[in-house]
Amino acid sequence: MERTYLCDVCNRIFNNMFSLKLHQRLHTGKRPYCFDVCNKTFRKRSTLKRHVHVHTGERSYPCDLCYKTFRQLSHLKRHQLVHTEECPYHCDVCSKTFNNRSNLKRHHHVHTGERPYCCDVCNKAFNNRSSLKKHHHIHTGERPYCCNMCNKSFSDRSSLKRHLHVHTGERPYCCDVCNKTFSVRSSLKVHQHLHTGEHQYCCDVCNKTFSDRSNMRRHLRVHTGERSNPCDLCNKTFRLPQHLKLHQRVHTV
Repeated sequence: MERTYLCDVCNRIFNNMFSLKLHQRLHTGKRPYCFDVCNKTFRKRSTLKRHVHVHTGERSYPCDLCYKTFRQLSHLKRHQLVHTEECPYHCDVCSKTFNNRSNLKRHHHVHTGERPYCCDVCNKAFNNRSSLKKHHHIHTGERPYCCNMCNKSFSDRSSLKRHLHVHTGERPYCCDVCNKTFSVRSSLKVHQHLHTGEHQYCCDVCNKTFSDRSNMRRHLRVHTGERSNPCDLCNKTFRLPQHLKLHQRVHTV
């Protein structure tokens, strides 16, 4: 019978001692590999090697269909599935399909409720490592992803990618009802509620419903009285930024 190794913190099972020790660093916070340029630390040597490419800018794996380049071979292979539309990984609970194994693993946490990645500062738990990394930037203030056009920096890569659409004018998300296009997926989702009539966000004070979260948050200021948009010329405050902009015309006349 094959020997197994049990994590005494979360009871996860591994088939070798090396994998167990590597996993336990999630709980201990141990990060023994340090890059001497930025002093960033890592749990695994392989992660350190990949991080070096962030500083060198090396992207030695090109896609032969769209010429997009990647720092890692695994990222290239995952990208190529976009062209084939192949989704070989199936969830055995809901049959949802994924184009890579890591996305399937993250998806499984939806069914199990497992949140194995814990912040060592505030103990908030996450179901995937990337969400934990992004969360850490709240505590450190780190914004490691920089736009090479305007030098604006971001705490995560996805925010940088969305921002780049400002410069390129790219609007890759298209409504399949009216063909209107959007630069970010979240804007498309909000727009689609116009066609479905869906109002999934509900005010718990007056039960008014809204098609997107931002509108509900703005509405809540009616109940809280919050006026978080001050005029920097006369210190008058407003609930909404558009009300502030309208007011500022008084000073420009």
